[in-house]
This record gives sequence, C-alpha cells and structure tokens, in this order.
Amino acid sequence: MYKPLRKIFVAVLLATLPILAGAEETKPVPEPKVETVVQPALPALTSPAVKGVEPGKAERTIKFGYADMLKLGSESVQGKAAKARFEEKSDKYKSQIAAKQKQLEKKKAAIQAKLATLTPEQRAAKAKDFEKKVEEYQKFVQKAENEMQAFQEEISRKLYQDIEQAAVAYGKANGYTAICVKKDILYLGSGVDVQDVTDAILKLVNEKGQKP
Repeated sequence: MYKPLRKIFVAVLLATLPILAGAEETKPVPEPKVETVVQPALPALTSPAVKGVEPGKAERTIKFGYADMLKLGSESVQGKAAKARFEEKSDKYKSQIAAKQKQLEKKKAAIQAKLATLTPEQRAAKAKDFEKKVEEYQKFVQKAENEMQAFQEEISRKLYQDIEQAAVAYGKANGYTAICVKKDILYLGSGVDVQDVTDAILKLVNEKGQKP
C-alpha cells in the first residue's frame, strides 16, 4: 500500500544529498458328446425377480453448494464494518506519512537554500542529520505497513470465520454434501445437484452481525 510511495520518495531525497467389465461374454458351453441319460425331473430353479430401480433412486444425488466470497465480504454487515475500520486506520496513517514527507521536503529545501554558504564540515553535518530524518521516515512507513497488514489479516480471518460458520449451519440444515468457494469450481459431473447458496449464507451472516 505504502511501499511504492516510500521507495520513490526516498530515492529522490537521497539523490540530492515478485463397469461392468464387459463381462466376458459368457461363452456357450458345448453339448457333451455322450448318450442321453434320462434323469429324474428336478424342480425348476427360478431366479428371484429383479426389481426395477426407481428413476429417483438410481444413484444418490449429491447436493453441492457454492458461494461468492466477494459478495459475502462486500455485502455482509461484518464485511462493511471491517472495510470501514480498515479505511479509517489507513487514512490516519496516510495523513501522518504525508505530514512527515512534507517536513522532509521543507527541511531539504532549507538545506539547499543555505548550501552555498556552508563549509564542507557543515554540509557533512547537515547531510548526516537529513539522512537520519529520512531513516526515521522510512521506519515509520515500515511500521505503518506492518500494522496495516496485521490488521487486515485479523479482520479478514474474523470475517471468514463468520462466513464459514454460516455455511456449515446452512449446509447441515439443508442436506448439502459440500459447500465451497465459487471460483474453485471447474467441473461437476452428472448426479450432482449444484446450487448457488450465496444469498442464503449472506442472510445468516447478517443475522449474526446484527446481534448486539
């Protein structure tokens, strides 16, 4: 967020000072070449009748749901609140960084204005002092970057937990085998009942977010 600004600014300052296997077809058994012997008749063996499989029970239908995480994050109560908190903290740091940058530019201009009247020793002292100020600025920007990254990870993790809990509750209550993120679906074969459950999960997430 802040790195490009910091690198460009610092570079300017210092410059001036990544199935069936086919069952083998059952071959017919050749008739034996012997005289026919009369055997007592045996009761016929009948195979049990094979009941036809009802169409709806041919195979178990799998219920599979998917959810749009972008929509859940941007339209949920928790997502909107997290965004507002992040922007507030980010704007505060941006303001502080801009103020420090302005101070450095002012100090640089003051040194340049007096440069011609300074002795070599005085120029060296001014350059050393200015470099120290630049280092302090860099450390502050780095600190801001680290804090904003940690803050973003924290609020994202909490939002994801709320979405995950809502997905688990909805999935169990409605007989889903699985619910996953929409972008991860590349292909689903037959026998899978696919449903977009984004709105249903969003409703559950918002219900939790609106509780005091």
